[in-house]
Amino acid sequence: MATSKESPFYNFKVLNRNGEEYPLSSKKGKVVLVVNTASKCSFTPQYQGLEYIYRRLWEKYDEDFVILGFPCNQFMQ
Repeated sequence: MATSKESPFYNFKVLNRNGEEYPLSSKKGKVVLVVNTASKCSFTPQYQGLEYIYRRLWEKYDEDFVILGFPCNQFMQ
């Protein structure tokens, strides 16, 4: 549901893989899919489903679509 208020999502800043601050406001105007990833463990079969979703969204939104992946460290370190 669209509202006239700006999403608090854009107020956050995160660290990129180089440890540099990355403002989420840089993604304003894009369709953003935020994914919590666990890429260094045995729980990666879900990537196949994610790839399917990504392709469908890319077909719909083209370059206005972006995935932001955030690694977690809760599975087997």
